[in-house]
Order: sequence, then structure tokens, then C-alpha cells
Amino acid sequence: MLWPKLAKSLFSRPETDPAPAVPLGAAEALAARFQAAAQTRLGRSLAIRQVDCGSCNGCELEVNALGNVVYDLERFGLRFVASPRHADVLLVTGPLTRNMREALLRTWECTPEPKWLVAAGDCAADGGVFKGSYAVEGGIGRALEVDLVIPGCPPTPTQLLEGLLALLEAQKR
Repeated sequence: MLWPKLAKSLFSRPETDPAPAVPLGAAEALAARFQAAAQTRLGRSLAIRQVDCGSCNGCELEVNALGNVVYDLERFGLRFVASPRHADVLLVTGPLTRNMREALLRTWECTPEPKWLVAAGDCAADGGVFKGSYAVEGGIGRALEVDLVIPGCPPTPTQLLEGLLALLEAQKR
């Protein structure tokens, strides 16, 4: 009973989807655009602090995928930081819950200027599937002024990168 299943799993390949194809030319062009925009605006790389305000963790999975070998966030001059005191961008996921409102406001106050607020995902934009819940106040815009909304449920890592690049290029003008 158990032994045939164990033997099968030991000698067969796992059934997984293949890794997504990343066009090298597009990735290099995106990296060059990021580097130019970040250097012009900040004189250095862009530091991101991710804040979860009560999401289902779908957006967090996509944000974490930015650090894997396929997307490699660091090559674009972007990095996640552990403290809002070191951040340029607050990347907020999830709807604004009553319990996280004060934490988000304190995190925003700790972030030095120049700073931007990015709402990642449909929940951060307007409450998403959690809209109307007694524990949810709505989107992040209910507490703070949002500089950029990246739509999607959840947004893909490519959409997150393009959104952050659009934010930098808009500030450059």
C-alpha cells in the first residue's frame, strides 16, 4: 500500500509546471531603465518596505517571487529593506483593516522623504473581495494618499516591476 506509492515517488519526476520564459532582451532593457530612473531620482537604488495590511497572502507570494532567480529584483537596482526608516517606497498589499490602520500610519510616518506609497493588488486599491466586511475599511487610499495602484488579483511579478518603473519614471519628469 504505502511502498508502491513511495517507490513511484522516488523514481519519477515531480509533476510541476515549467518555469516561465523570460525574454533576455526585455529584462536587460527593463534593468537599464530602472537604473537610469533610480539614479536620476535618488542617486542610488530604490529601497522597498512591504507592508501587509490584512491580505490573503496571494500578493505576498508574487512579491516574494520578485526575489527568485527568474525575476531577480536586485539586478534592477531594487531591494527590500527590513525597516521603514531605510525605505523609499511602501509597497502595501491587502485591504486596509481596522487592526492595521494605525500600524500603517506609523510605518508611513517613519519613512523618510522622498517617499511613495504603492497599493499592490485589487484589495489594496479598493478592498477587493474583502470589501464590505466589518473588519475592512476599504482600500489603502482611505488612510493615506496613494501614489501608484498596481491592479491585479494578485498582480504578477512583471506587473509589479513595470508599476515600480512607471513610478520612478513619472517622478523623473
